[in-house]
Amino acid sequence: MRTFRADCLLSALFLFTSLSSAWPWPPSVQNFDALIHPRQDKESSSDTSPAETARPSPTPTDDAAPTAAPTKGAATKSAGSTKAAKGGTSKTNTAATKTSSVDARLPPGGVNMITPSALAQTSYYKVGDYVTFAWNYTSLSIQPSKIDVFVSCQANSATYTISNNASFEPTGNVVWDTKPEASGTAPLLTETYTLIIHDASKEVTSIPQAGHLGSYNQFQFGMYTPQPYTPLSEGWECATCSGALSTMDQQALKFMLGMCMITVLSFTWFAGGFDVLF
Repeated sequence: MRTFRADCLLSALFLFTSLSSAWPWPPSVQNFDALIHPRQDKESSSDTSPAETARPSPTPTDDAAPTAAPTKGAATKSAGSTKAAKGGTSKTNTAATKTSSVDARLPPGGVNMITPSALAQTSYYKVGDYVTFAWNYTSLSIQPSKIDVFVSCQANSATYTISNNASFEPTGNVVWDTKPEASGTAPLLTETYTLIIHDASKEVTSIPQAGHLGSYNQFQFGMYTPQPYTPLSEGWECATCSGALSTMDQQALKFMLGMCMITVLSFTWFAGGFDVLF
């Protein structure tokens, strides 16, 4: 009896196993193995992460080293250029400070004439000759780079350029050709002229600054045109040495003689009235 029950139980278990394996299971149950995750090692998970495992390690190439070397050199060269530029700017600022640091109490720069001498009397030059001017500078702290020299005449409002943008020299020297074709646009007159010396970078009317060259216009001289030669045989007469009296001189002489006669006659009549003559 017990053997029969055991056989029945084994038969039923076998039948159930066969039915369960042949029974169509749903898709969620078919992927049952995928739902079960395998056990992971703690040490491997703590050392490396999935992102680090997936990231490829950089492989050095042959072009990496040459590319890095020029970049470093260029950066060094750029830094050196920047430093040099900074150094140049510093020098420029220092030079500008030295140039502008002039005591405002100093007088403006001037000119002292050498030829002709400033102590000499008024000089006269004949139109057509060469005229030489020489000078030196006084109270000059800042030297100009270029100098202009010209002559002006107030009678005809003309300006005659002698030297334009001449290099600065401690002792100035110019030669003026006064020939009519070389003197300028306007002819030279028998008049007084003014020599003007000034900094070419400034205007003639600029206000003189301390230590800088101001416009010099203190030297005056005369120019004359000689008269043509006239022989004595052609009736040349000297107005100052002629013995002939002019009409005005004759009238003045007659007036003086008449006053003398009136004075004598008046004195005679006055003295006769008091019997002075008897």
